[in-house]
Amino acid sequence: MMAAETGKPGGSTAPRLALVTGGAGFIGSHLVDTLLARKMRVRVLDNFTTGKRAQLNPAAELVEADITDAASIREAFRGVDCVFHTAAMPRVPLSIEKPVETHMVNVIGTLNVLMAARDAGVRRVVYSGSSSAYGEQPRLPLREDMTPNPLNPYALQKLTGEYYTRLFHSLFSMQTLTLRYFNVYGPRMSHEGAYVTVISVFLRARREGKPLTIHGDGEQTRDFTHVLDVVRANLLAMDCAIADGRAINVGNGRNISINRVAQLIGGPAVNLPRRPGDARDTLADITEAQRTLGWRPEVKFEDGLTELIRLYGQ
Repeated sequence: MMAAETGKPGGSTAPRLALVTGGAGFIGSHLVDTLLARKMRVRVLDNFTTGKRAQLNPAAELVEADITDAASIREAFRGVDCVFHTAAMPRVPLSIEKPVETHMVNVIGTLNVLMAARDAGVRRVVYSGSSSAYGEQPRLPLREDMTPNPLNPYALQKLTGEYYTRLFHSLFSMQTLTLRYFNVYGPRMSHEGAYVTVISVFLRARREGKPLTIHGDGEQTRDFTHVLDVVRANLLAMDCAIADGRAINVGNGRNISINRVAQLIGGPAVNLPRRPGDARDTLADITEAQRTLGWRPEVKFEDGLTELIRLYGQ
């Protein structure tokens, strides 16, 4: 990792400026906190559609604007060294219900971010991708050289963002990378609305004394990745030697069944019909992350879940 300050030998140094889109959101706010702790200057671009003002670090500069409005975000990129594009309209069910609205944020918004970064001369863009791009595959673990097979609008939208990220490297020589996240969880994850994950749903049910709702037989598996491991991957992606637009898996390298998650959280469970558009299993091959980023996950799922039960499940 390069130092947080750059400058010419013998001259003055100044902290580098990072821009985090969606910096008041779940992943983005953790990333902002860590960048600031490393003595970088941080600018947040957020419209608070899904982000929360309470999660915004007051030491960060705020530009309140919408990534779907290209003109309104242009100035936010001035003087920026690296952009971390975490802003998105997440979750599969919402994209099925509102494909146009989610497309505007996840595709047009991403294109606007890349255009603004190019025009401002930003050194590098790190794009937050999604393992949902894989869809159903004939074998596990999921490798970056597999042909994507998106099963829902969200997956397709995030994959399109990947393609744009890669094109901006090949067409404009921008340094870009995509990090394909696998089922991110941890403190600050959403617990209400259209953006909740299965862990959030289970924790809320436990807290309210209700049965845990499992879609399908519960034997489907997910590769759950702690948000702090995701943050570390982003920090490494900021300065790694290769930034040629490639996609890199960021996962735990271990999958857990939904039934096992329910068992660990505790309480009675009820089975509902399986939801359309969901892959049966996910499991990341993290060889590329180890090779390109020098990254490995550090948080064991059981430890991360125990922390969440303590924070939100009582």
